[in-house]
Amino acid sequence: MNDLIKVEGLRTHFFTDEGVVKAVDGVEFSIPMGKTVCVVGESGSGKSMTGRSILNMIPYPGRVLEGAVHWRPNGAAPIDLLSLDPKGRAIRAIRGKDIALISQEPMAALSPVHTIGNQMVETIRMHLGLSKSEARQRAVEMLDKVGIPRPADRLDSYAFELSGGMRQRVCIALAVACEPKLLIADEPTTALDVTTQANILDLFRQLRDDMGVSILFITHDLGVVAEIADEVVVMYLGQVVEQGPVRQIFHDPLHPYTRALLGSVPRLSRNRKERLATIHGMVPSPFERPSGCLFHPRCDVAESGLCDRVMPALTRTPTGRAVRCVKAEASHE
Repeated sequence: MNDLIKVEGLRTHFFTDEGVVKAVDGVEFSIPMGKTVCVVGESGSGKSMTGRSILNMIPYPGRVLEGAVHWRPNGAAPIDLLSLDPKGRAIRAIRGKDIALISQEPMAALSPVHTIGNQMVETIRMHLGLSKSEARQRAVEMLDKVGIPRPADRLDSYAFELSGGMRQRVCIALAVACEPKLLIADEPTTALDVTTQANILDLFRQLRDDMGVSILFITHDLGVVAEIADEVVVMYLGQVVEQGPVRQIFHDPLHPYTRALLGSVPRLSRNRKERLATIHGMVPSPFERPSGCLFHPRCDVAESGLCDRVMPALTRTPTGRAVRCVKAEASHE
């Protein structure tokens, strides 16, 4: 299977007065062409920073320290995106056109003082070089594609005049208007109601199937993962702890953290008097990272003298899955 993008040894740290935050700590994974890869984990796992690190869009005082992001569109020779000037013309030509970012909050992504049409036409003209009338027609087509009723009229609307679901659809239309090869969707359904969320997930599937776009979908919701993912990357405290096909992750999780995440998902078959399962403790402060395995203070199967001392490597199983756990390594030798 051809990889559109391959992330290797990615490290993004934030240098604060309180200390160094290792937001992304040696992350590695691939995104195949035409597939959806979901990055999942609790808040503070480094999911969003991983997505932004791919485009080298890290806010101050953060910095990408190490790693490579090999970008290979159309089977061409790979380009390391991190080797490009983060403010240079080459990376700006890729952002928005070849790789588009969809944020969690559409009101933060859309200008409140410009119409939807002005924002879309400007982006389309910048990346595709169309005339104003051609760009406006394309904007109408994109709004129609994502299910916006009366798309021509909506071009003259402002973001605050639309519902949350409609605003998110506009953000998706803006992202796909230049026919990107990769969509990075950062929690795009979190703030939406269940019905709207289902419609947006259907839209992502349709875009993947119709346009052949690859998707990096960042979420904490395992229900969303089950709906849309082909591959799953599980993150904890900036590290990948498990990676594999969605069916294998859900039916045969290898890492204790993955099992704990799946165990905490409410099920209709659960006895109503039964307490919901939870993961012990909380995600540690980024300034007080545990020694050894980062998950061991919350792990039900942690072994004293081993898990609290040894930092496990991310290793491959014979089936090609990846896991970061000394006990999982031993069981698959």
